[in-house]
Amino acid sequence: MDKNTISRSVVAVRTSIPDDAFTAQALGTLREGSGVVIRDDGLVLTIGYLVLEAEEVWLRRSDGRTVPGHVLAFDQESGFALVKALGALDCPALPLGDSDRASIGDAAVLVDGTGHAVMTGIVAKQEFAGYWEYLLDEAIFTAPAHPSWGGAALVDAAGRIIGIGSLRLQMSQGGSVSDINMIVPINLLKPVLDDLLTRGRVNRPPRPWLGAISAERNGDVVVVSVSPGGPAARAGLKDGDVISEVRDGEVGSLADFYRQVWESGPAGAEIPLRILRDGREAWLRIKSADRDSYLKKPQMQ
Repeated sequence: MDKNTISRSVVAVRTSIPDDAFTAQALGTLREGSGVVIRDDGLVLTIGYLVLEAEEVWLRRSDGRTVPGHVLAFDQESGFALVKALGALDCPALPLGDSDRASIGDAAVLVDGTGHAVMTGIVAKQEFAGYWEYLLDEAIFTAPAHPSWGGAALVDAAGRIIGIGSLRLQMSQGGSVSDINMIVPINLLKPVLDDLLTRGRVNRPPRPWLGAISAERNGDVVVVSVSPGGPAARAGLKDGDVISEVRDGEVGSLADFYRQVWESGPAGAEIPLRILRDGREAWLRIKSADRDSYLKKPQMQ
């Protein structure tokens, strides 16, 4: 595992997002992170939130050379995005590894687009539910954490990509708290890569999206906020509402809530929720949507 060799394949990603973009307020209009070259023609894999609704994308090699890029695709379910360099990157592609074979205790390196590499190890592989209607059946967690994790490449001892950095979280163990990174496993890309390259999205019906930011608190699923103009806001869901049922099924966790919503049909399906608000129960019916329909589409630079 040669860090210098790996660094040649990882680029810095810088994007500009319009002020009126749907994600501008939550994610900002200037975003910076990393991506990894996965094909010799300049195809770059990164984490989606860096390039979502971007009107400009710039890719910078470790030696400072910069070329423009174009967003080819974003997969809502995995969180991966693909960017095509519009000039010659001349960066070697890193091969895809097998994230299913990665085990707790394995050594790896997490490399960002500036060449900063952190020798790390896999400390957990488990379910992860994100507050933004996102769920991975088995995410990879690594420690020590990389300070510039977004889009960084997790590479195994054989020099193969096994995941892309998404978040920095905290883990409590033995009375101490340490920072860890959540990594999206590379095997989630393999079955959808051809679709993303040819169609710009995966060839399956989009999941129903509510536009609700939610979290688990003391065993309950609580609404933290709702996206202005989104399905949940239009249906009257409010901050502080506790979601107790979806249709006739009780909600046991955030992951359970998401699965029940997604099992209700494709985007556009009506989702009945039983909520607890100010000590009173009520039912809301939310007409879900395809989240992509709220987002600005990539423009060729």
